[in-house]
Amino acid sequence: MAAHGIDRIPDSLGYLVLTEDGAVISSGGQLENDEMTANKIVKLVHTAYKIPVTPDRKDPLKRVSVIIGDYVFMITVSQHKIFVSKRQYSPQEPVPA
Repeated sequence: MAAHGIDRIPDSLGYLVLTEDGAVISSGGQLENDEMTANKIVKLVHTAYKIPVTPDRKDPLKRVSVIIGDYVFMITVSQHKIFVSKRQYSPQEPVPA
């Protein structure tokens, strides 16, 4: 199945491409066939969609980053699909002013 280019993201440990209802279109790396993670991400996206981003509610959610332990899940909603990339989380130290 086509990965829609998400498989070429540098430093990605895994990816998912989901339909809006949570069906896995494609997956790879550490997220290959990970339906449990897919289900949790779909619930998170559906919940986040209910939160107004702008006062007029015209601009829906497009991107979410979720940090869990040493990993960050970068989630993008586009063209009625949910794209997820799992990457190593490397927090940067604040720069003193």
